[in-house]
Amino acid sequence: MGQTMVERIAQSHLMEGPARPLRAGDVVSVRPRHVLTHDNTAAVMKKFASIGATAVADSVQPVFVLDHDIQNRSEANLDKYARIEEFASTHGIRFYPAGTGIGHQIMVSHGFVVPGSLVVGSDSHSNMYGALGALGTPVVRTDAAAIWATGEFWWQIPRTVKVVLEGSLQDGATGKDVIITLCGLYNQGEVLNAAVEFHGSGIAGLSMDERFSISNMTTEWGALVGWFPVDDVTVAYLRARREALGQVGAFDRFSEAELEEWATDPPAPGSAAQYAGVIELDLSQVTPHVSGPDSVQVMRSVADIEAEQVAIQKAYLVSCVNSRLEDLEAAAVVLKGKRVADGVEMYVAAASREVQDAAEASGAWSTLTAAGATALPPGCGPCIGLGMGLLEAGEVGISATNRNFKGRMGSRDAQAYLASPAVVAASAVAGYIKAPQASADGTPSYLFQLTDTEEPEIAAVRIEPGFPASHEGRLLFAPQDNLNTDGIYGKDFTYREGMTGQEMAEVVMRNYDPDFASSVEPGDVLVGGYNFGTGSSREQAATALQTAGIGLVIAGSFSQTYLRNAFNNGFICIECPPLVDRLKQRYADEQAPTVIPGDRLSVDFARGTVSLGEDVFTFAPLGAVPQALVVAGGIENQVRARLGVQA
Repeated sequence: MGQTMVERIAQSHLMEGPARPLRAGDVVSVRPRHVLTHDNTAAVMKKFASIGATAVADSVQPVFVLDHDIQNRSEANLDKYARIEEFASTHGIRFYPAGTGIGHQIMVSHGFVVPGSLVVGSDSHSNMYGALGALGTPVVRTDAAAIWATGEFWWQIPRTVKVVLEGSLQDGATGKDVIITLCGLYNQGEVLNAAVEFHGSGIAGLSMDERFSISNMTTEWGALVGWFPVDDVTVAYLRARREALGQVGAFDRFSEAELEEWATDPPAPGSAAQYAGVIELDLSQVTPHVSGPDSVQVMRSVADIEAEQVAIQKAYLVSCVNSRLEDLEAAAVVLKGKRVADGVEMYVAAASREVQDAAEASGAWSTLTAAGATALPPGCGPCIGLGMGLLEAGEVGISATNRNFKGRMGSRDAQAYLASPAVVAASAVAGYIKAPQASADGTPSYLFQLTDTEEPEIAAVRIEPGFPASHEGRLLFAPQDNLNTDGIYGKDFTYREGMTGQEMAEVVMRNYDPDFASSVEPGDVLVGGYNFGTGSSREQAATALQTAGIGLVIAGSFSQTYLRNAFNNGFICIECPPLVDRLKQRYADEQAPTVIPGDRLSVDFARGTVSLGEDVFTFAPLGAVPQALVVAGGIENQVRARLGVQA
């Protein structure tokens, strides 16, 4: 059987796993080429120290880029940044200070990502590296610390969905419209927790910046990987980066010989690779669209929403998905000779200082600021709800960012839409959501073929010493699908490094249900919907539930990043779709965000069953790897044991 790209790249970075070609579902130990951390490096440093590690296994692997909270000039934040820089200097790690740019942009533009490599980041948008033919995927903070200490981390190989892009984009449509369309059209879990492989003749017409945008937002689509094939566009980009970086210093991250190899024999999946499903998209049918409000899974054509003249108060051209030179210049074309409408604030931040310099040289930057846009330093800022320009209660914003979750960019009583840079610019001028030119009102056809696969037979497993054979607890039901990490553990607390477990427990789920924390009793079983824990990679979304006393979480499905965070902290999560479906039917008319009926659930871990009254539901039992993590109390203790140090 041929291998998909995710299977092939994992195979080439394998340290421990099955003695056969890897396939989806295998749990392996792999060694990534690089691991990115940003402001959360400080939290990873604490975990690294708590493990008892004193030396970084391979100083070439980590890359530090300060990019999230760079507008924060408080003494505490500056001290944190100084400690990160000192750690990097001590261990010989590549360090990029605040103002250099967003981490993902640095990773791709500074040669850390190459075709066929495995590159991870402690950030959910590490999928972006797939645009260069790499396997880019997120890890969590504890994983990052484990990689620093050992060079490796555990990973479960996901299924792969093949996405075939044919045709060419019409005028006015962009790569951002492609991914908005995919997120809105295929929003029933088609690619959830999967690796996405893009194929088809339509790829040749997509610029490198458009590929970055699409790969980046496969995260919001629910995928773990967004891989593009390597072609002339890829090689030309890498060659240009090698030349540019070589002019300002020695460049040794890839050679001219490797460029020639990627051009003549690029990494590719096997001819007999097995895919879980196939999606087809005709790019000629893609028109300018917006996501939202408050969800990337809701989309409307700009032609449709424009007629309603939905007023906006803020517009954003920021973030790792759409703040490269091509994006800034597209917005500048729209804004040239015009002014941002009265009552609208527009903010712009380049993806990196290098990008801003290029935009200044081209004249695009001065066009944006002359039109009334407020310039912010190269970094994340309002995209993550930090710094100036956040959405206030009652406001509506349109943004070229990748997320519009309620409360993500400011007040949870505001609304956010996502769109391409050109649509953001045109809307800022008009004062309402609008395209720069007339566009068609249409949506491409839904073309998804699910590959027939046999349901795996569920058999009892051996319970490892120290792992509980069963658990019984009161049922708490949070029925919302796609309950994101912002809802579980809000942005206001994410970067407060000193919060105690008790303080975290007191604010858990506040953005979803303000009364949740006061309702929890020790041992409760929280049952969620589908894609539980989607969104950013913040580890506290798992540990806050754990410290609040939740015994385990059951969901129809989980974000894999959330699942990693949970098991890395010894917190049990299991998937049981039949139970979730039954509860959704039973409480369909319930208005409260969290239902607490008083029923008790009983979980048998050996047999893989959940009992609720007379009803019994099955789930895939937890194997030796996750059981061992729970028994150890998390991956930190496992690594500590490997290093031979005491807690």
